[in-house]
Amino acid sequence: MQTSRRHSQRSFHLVSAATFAWRTAAVAVATAGFVATSESQEPNARFGRWKLKSDAPAPQSNIMTYEPSGANGMKVTVTSVNARGDTTSWWYTTEFDGKDMPVSGNSGTTHTAVRRINNRVNEIVNKRDGKVTQVLTNVLSPDGNTIGVIYMRDDGNGTTSAVTFATYERIR
Repeated sequence: MQTSRRHSQRSFHLVSAATFAWRTAAVAVATAGFVATSESQEPNARFGRWKLKSDAPAPQSNIMTYEPSGANGMKVTVTSVNARGDTTSWWYTTEFDGKDMPVSGNSGTTHTAVRRINNRVNEIVNKRDGKVTQVLTNVLSPDGNTIGVIYMRDDGNGTTSAVTFATYERIR
């Protein structure tokens, strides 16, 4: 039993490490492939509504809405429904300049800073009371219909304590 559990844990860690390495490589390829893309006055391909791809039973859901804000910015609204049917919503705006912007409605995050790496990749840094709590890499697929997100939880001392992944699909 003990040997089986150790083997299972080792297998999980190897699979997790391989998955992380594969997804990190995918982000690098996506970033490299779009560095030369023109970032001139093109409309932001993220504008619209996106639903978290999940196997969770109804009514659970997570919808991200991206809409224009200001001359070149974006308002991000996240609306979630939990298993009991309770709805929460939180939001922020960004100019993609890496500056901290206040977050409304999320008790775990007081500020968010978004930096555009290129037309397809954004880096998002969430903070609570000045301390980094999470760094996200948000990658828009080449066809513009999927967003992949790598979530790296920070322990508050600059060390990544957990890594998770999510996929959002455009709602048409």
